[in-house]
Amino acid sequence: METTRQELFEKLVALHEKLSQDSIHYWKLYSGFNTWQFWACLAIMVGPIIVIYFTIDRRRIFHIGFFGFAVHVLFAYFDASGIRYGLWGYPYQVLPFLPSLSLDAAIIPVAIMLVYQWTVKHSKNFYLYAFLTAIAFGFAFKPLLVSLNLFEMYKWVNYPFIFLIYLVLFVLAYWLTRLFLRMKREI
Repeated sequence: METTRQELFEKLVALHEKLSQDSIHYWKLYSGFNTWQFWACLAIMVGPIIVIYFTIDRRRIFHIGFFGFAVHVLFAYFDASGIRYGLWGYPYQVLPFLPSLSLDAAIIPVAIMLVYQWTVKHSKNFYLYAFLTAIAFGFAFKPLLVSLNLFEMYKWVNYPFIFLIYLVLFVLAYWLTRLFLRMKREI
């Protein structure tokens, strides 16, 4: 008998609900408040937010903030896709329903925001410094997370691929920001 669209959709909804319940159960067992991994992930999330609060150029706050938000959104979508397709995962999380919150929401956007802010302020080549930042994240930060078991790669994913992801998403956020700045000037 052929399954209808509604039956298949309801099965998918039930699977998502089961996955959410299992994720919360896993989090309680292995990622909860009583683990050092929880506190490390929380520090990776909160620390950069404190840094950006004190270092962001207040005169360009919306410009720099838009760029950081663009980075955040691009990484959130791409990271969620990688998790969903089983390319990588985060065994320990701040919140069980947002598996990469500490990386997407804070450290990556804040780091590249500071790089972007510096390149704008000093008229430096963003592409060069984005490239260097992608190298640092792809070949130093990610291996550190792997060694601490805070990040795991599966299938064909490797550090050069992670580096390329960072670089492409940094450049896309840059282009998006430039597009919006150009549109603003046209008013």
